[in-house]
Amino acid sequence: MVRKQRQDAAAKGQYRFSFGPWNIHEGADPFGPVVRQPFSFAQKVKMYRPLGFKGVQFHDDDVVPADWAASETEKGVKKVKRMLDGEGLVAEFVAPRLWEDPRTIDGAVTSNSAADRRYALERTKRNIDIANMLGTHKIVLWPAREGTYIRESKDPIASVGRMVEYMNALLEYDPNVLILGEMKPNEPMDQAYFPTVGHFIGLAYKTCDPDRVGALIETAHCILAGLDPSDEMGYALYHGKLWSVHLNDQNGLKFDEDKTFGAVNLRRAFNQVDLLDRNGYGKNGEFVGLDVKAMRTQKRSVSMQHLANSREIFLKLVEVSRRVDRNLIAQFTRERNYEGLELYIVKTLMGLS
Repeated sequence: MVRKQRQDAAAKGQYRFSFGPWNIHEGADPFGPVVRQPFSFAQKVKMYRPLGFKGVQFHDDDVVPADWAASETEKGVKKVKRMLDGEGLVAEFVAPRLWEDPRTIDGAVTSNSAADRRYALERTKRNIDIANMLGTHKIVLWPAREGTYIRESKDPIASVGRMVEYMNALLEYDPNVLILGEMKPNEPMDQAYFPTVGHFIGLAYKTCDPDRVGALIETAHCILAGLDPSDEMGYALYHGKLWSVHLNDQNGLKFDEDKTFGAVNLRRAFNQVDLLDRNGYGKNGEFVGLDVKAMRTQKRSVSMQHLANSREIFLKLVEVSRRVDRNLIAQFTRERNYEGLELYIVKTLMGLS
């Protein structure tokens, strides 16, 4: 009965979708330059609603340059807020882009340099201020360079402690801030200190206010860690800490591809959608966030098609999840007839059941 009520709540409320402006990009990759003319931020903002999206994901310097003074920052953020309001959009979160600054070349929070750690903290506090001005309490931490190129270069115990101290400072700075950790096992660092959602949730319970520390889970990051995304989402849901997702897809254990959701492994995508829908994800206002990249071969005029495709695949899989025969699944499970269950799921995804 509880699960049915959760499903009904998600159905009535519908899903809200978000993406970041970086998902409409110019096609550069590590082996080649840009291949499409850029769209301005103002042009991108006008694309959201026609594509079916309500929420905008931000890095701090997507909103205003990172080196602006406080007065300039406030004026710049207000301008962006007016743009969002004019298009009927809301900010989902703001994330400090700590991994590109020269001062964070060897990590920001876990740097051996106290000056670099101070820079990371002050920039993140400013990030919180920007988020508040945009009307969101959520900030996302992607610890991109919180790891090592060689393990002997840092103290792993001290690094864990520094991350907890950093989050405590943020929680104390703003009593309303919500911290969402987005974990990834490698890239750009060789090995990350906090490679999975389990690691980050463990850190959350060591902070001064664990109730305000949760997770954003990205499909590809789970796959790169050799884990199943739906299992990782289930782990976070158990803890009540799945506060956002970055849905995409990944073709094996290689670089972070950010492919269209469900384009590589439809069954894996179904399991994510099925878990989210059956457990009422979205009923508390959580967004279905995407982090997907257009193929380098796309023409500029259709370089946002991957976003519409990902949203459509998600919604089609919601329909599949809601029409599967749960009684039949329960029967297969009771009988441990997993071959029968597997065929039923595959045939359902093929439209044959």
